[in-house]
Amino acid sequence: MSGYGQGRGHENGHADDERTFEALPPAPGGGFTRTWWGRAWLKALEDTALDGQQLKAGRRHARAGAVGAVSVRPGRITALVKDRDGTAYRGDVLVREFSEEEWDRLLDLAVDSAGHIAALLDREMPPHLVEDAAAAGLDLLPGIGDLDPECGCEAWDHCPHTAALCYQVARLLDEDPFVLLLMRGRGERTLLDQLQARSAARAAAPSARDGVETRGASAAGPEGTGGMPGVSAEEVFAAAFLVPPLPAPPVSPATPGRSPSLDTDTPPEPGVDPAALEFLAADAAARAHRLLGEVLGGGGGAAERGLTVTRSPEPGLTGTRSTGVGLTVAHSTGTGLTVAQDAVRLAAGAPVPWIAARLASGSGRSRADLDLATRAWRFGGAAALAVLDEEWTPDTEALDRAGVRLAEAWADDERPVLRRAGGARWTVVGAEAQLRLGEDGRWWPYLKAGARWSPAGPADRDPAAALATALAAGTTGAGG
Repeated sequence: MSGYGQGRGHENGHADDERTFEALPPAPGGGFTRTWWGRAWLKALEDTALDGQQLKAGRRHARAGAVGAVSVRPGRITALVKDRDGTAYRGDVLVREFSEEEWDRLLDLAVDSAGHIAALLDREMPPHLVEDAAAAGLDLLPGIGDLDPECGCEAWDHCPHTAALCYQVARLLDEDPFVLLLMRGRGERTLLDQLQARSAARAAAPSARDGVETRGASAAGPEGTGGMPGVSAEEVFAAAFLVPPLPAPPVSPATPGRSPSLDTDTPPEPGVDPAALEFLAADAAARAHRLLGEVLGGGGGAAERGLTVTRSPEPGLTGTRSTGVGLTVAHSTGTGLTVAQDAVRLAAGAPVPWIAARLASGSGRSRADLDLATRAWRFGGAAALAVLDEEWTPDTEALDRAGVRLAEAWADDERPVLRRAGGARWTVVGAEAQLRLGEDGRWWPYLKAGARWSPAGPADRDPAAALATALAAGTTGAGG
């Protein structure tokens, strides 16, 4: 076992050759490690141990918090591990230390890339450093047979005590990869001092590399700047196993975050209404919460967000478009909705009356018009609002398709008498019901409410189903 647990660091005068970590709390459920290098450590353990039952017992010990303070020094990790009956055993796991010559090679590799050093300082193990070291014959991460156990229980292979120690050390490695480098023979302070010294030496002699003087741009890269060598795409593909997996998706919070209160002693700037600003902040938090919930777990309709897709011109484009309520809008909110549409969306959330009044005024609608608009919005977002506000005239081909669709929707003895009321609207003769064809090919149900037509339900591809929705709403009084 040459190079295992010999503690050569003390002989070489390294002052930070041992670190002791307090006992970690129990870790019920979940994995022991979340980093790719922590998983590589545990894979070495699981590939080395001959008895899987011993590993399972070790995991139970580690989860229960039976592993005491962990001592890490070059070539060796040590801890006392208690059995269920309270008997404590000293467990050691030996790891091969690097020789001085091997450390020289590893330090040269680390200095070659500032990214390696930056990653280590950020407590991450850079995959390319591990790959470069392996290409140079240095295995930074342990492999099969590299974790050699010694235990007071006198087991000849990994026992529950050494296995528990390894599982606990995986948690330490997650937080600080310098723990692994200490096992290989260098403490953090010593390692950083040596890296700094090498970096300074290279900066002082940029034209020399490995004792060979470079001449011109041919050796130093473009314009003689000492550019870094490239990385072979073939090597990167071959080392794909070193790339850490994507992190687990975050858990969606149960409720939106609360917006901060703006009711302070400091007077607001002219033109800023703190109460209105709080309302907008709360709305933004609610929309963000819905979007996050849909991304993480699905659910939530597009109509809630006003993102119903239609074949109409792109709603996010700026431009002037006249609407059926005499409103001309010449700009966009940047979210795919015009200012007038976004005012309706906000009003659909049933705000307090004074905010609803401001939204009506700001969108150029009366309160009655806003009530109709919010009713449409709740049925289908921006697409439903366009059907309420805008009257479009289908071309001949679209009208022919609509006629065929209406003719096929009912049996001959059930077909209602429909009269085209202009544009893309058909009124049912003898009933206060109407069908409106949207530019996306869907049919929207409407009911007569006093002197105005009111949305009666969501759209449907089948005009018969849409009309049934309108008539049903009329019988229940839900169309007004």
